[in-house]
Amino acid sequence: MRDKDSGDLAEDRTELAEDRTDWAEDRTILANERTFAGWMRTGLASVGIGLGFNALFGKLEPDWLPRAIATIFIVIGIFIFYAAQRNGRRVQNRLTAHDAAPMPGMNLQLIAAIMAFGSLSLAVAMWFIDLSAS
Repeated sequence: MRDKDSGDLAEDRTELAEDRTDWAEDRTILANERTFAGWMRTGLASVGIGLGFNALFGKLEPDWLPRAIATIFIVIGIFIFYAAQRNGRRVQNRLTAHDAAPMPGMNLQLIAAIMAFGSLSLAVAMWFIDLSAS
């Protein structure tokens, strides 16, 4: 009788260990999404710094210099968007969700692509706006 009890106990422990592993994997998936959001905020901050720099120092001479510096920050932001979605997808592909409902990987790509397109549009518009009219 004692062997059966120890066998049941070992089985219960195995099930609990598997549950803890599943929950850890779910927490990692959710942490990955929070990390993705953090990197997207960092990319937006870089784009904002670029636009702010151009607005603040737009009257510098030569007139292309503030735009070039701002463009560098915007390009850094676009790179951050790309890297965030690439790394986020890589982590998602390695893990299996159990109780959590992760964001589909395509959504990570779509969000990053829209942010990159918007940032690129701002950079292009910044080069074509006529600051001497103001």
